[in-house]
Amino acid sequence: MKAKSIRGSAITEVEDKLNQLVNNDFQPTLAIIFISKSMDFSAINKLFDVKDIAVFGLTTNGEFIDENLNTSSAAILLLDIKPDYFQIYSEEFENRNFKKIAEKVAEKSKKRFDHPAFLLGISNAATDGELILRGLEAVIDKNLNAFGGAAGDDFSFSETIVFTNNFESNNGLVCLVLDEEKIEIKGIATCGWKAVGTEKTVTKSEGNHVYTIDNIPALDITTKYGGLENVTPENKDLLMELAGNFPLQLQRPQGDPVMRPGLVVDWNDHSFFTSGSVPQGSKVRFSLPPDFDVMEKVVKEVENLKETEMPEADAVIVFSCGGRLISLGPLMPQEIEGIKEVWNVPMVGMFSNAELARATGGNLEMHNLTTCCVAIKEKV
Repeated sequence: MKAKSIRGSAITEVEDKLNQLVNNDFQPTLAIIFISKSMDFSAINKLFDVKDIAVFGLTTNGEFIDENLNTSSAAILLLDIKPDYFQIYSEEFENRNFKKIAEKVAEKSKKRFDHPAFLLGISNAATDGELILRGLEAVIDKNLNAFGGAAGDDFSFSETIVFTNNFESNNGLVCLVLDEEKIEIKGIATCGWKAVGTEKTVTKSEGNHVYTIDNIPALDITTKYGGLENVTPENKDLLMELAGNFPLQLQRPQGDPVMRPGLVVDWNDHSFFTSGSVPQGSKVRFSLPPDFDVMEKVVKEVENLKETEMPEADAVIVFSCGGRLISLGPLMPQEIEGIKEVWNVPMVGMFSNAELARATGGNLEMHNLTTCCVAIKEKV
């Protein structure tokens, strides 16, 4: 499988670069497109559609090819993978039927491939990615390979989009299914955030709505330990600070903790909603603001993936939480460059609203403040 990456800040630039790359030696059949909402993603989608190139696309909070981080652009990975080795499915959600839709896609995939693997893109901040993963597991099995991310919107917190040929949705799923008998796919989810303090108990919660921790309103105990000031609805930076610097770490019976930052505050009772479920009675710890160690741990985990499971790759796809970009700021390119150097093959990545992957040593989960790195290679 050949892979090449391009970036452009205008559709004419993308088209010119695409035309320059396509020749007798390289005829791409699949494009993974991560694109800013400031660009005309519909026009980009049509550009690839008329060239008979399948599209797996998401809007972003920032995008990159190789180690070059950008905003207000399109980052695209082109693959000449054989059409018989993959299939793209797209579905619209209705009445929060996330698990049912995932089961539907899994059933189609199972009929197409004996051993399907999944690359997922979801839109709408209210979408429960964990229910999608549970739906895939119900049809395939709990050991399946599934990775992906939630689309972004340049941090406007308004509307996110997923798209493929002749399909765009602000409340849907785009799923790239790969035949694992032909394409090897391995990935890892890692965050690097350090925990601080003792374990605390979630004393009241419903799904992703956390009311109290150690019988104290979730917002109050978080801001107390974080030393935050101006904790009022008028502070527009509060949510960014909560999510980026003081997220909860949900402890698991097995595997690494899963990040659960507070994303929406209910000021009536000072509870908050997180990116994924936090069961009542579960144990959590708070996090320290990130430093250089956060990036170093991520790169080391990716290096370990190469050493233990994926010595070679044809291409790399990265879903990195937008919260990492906010927290690490100008240091973020160092992490991206470190990941790029592991395999040194064409890479495309995006800053997402959430990440879907298996926690190290654990289960498939919805993550935040996490980097999900996926390597693929055609089997000989």
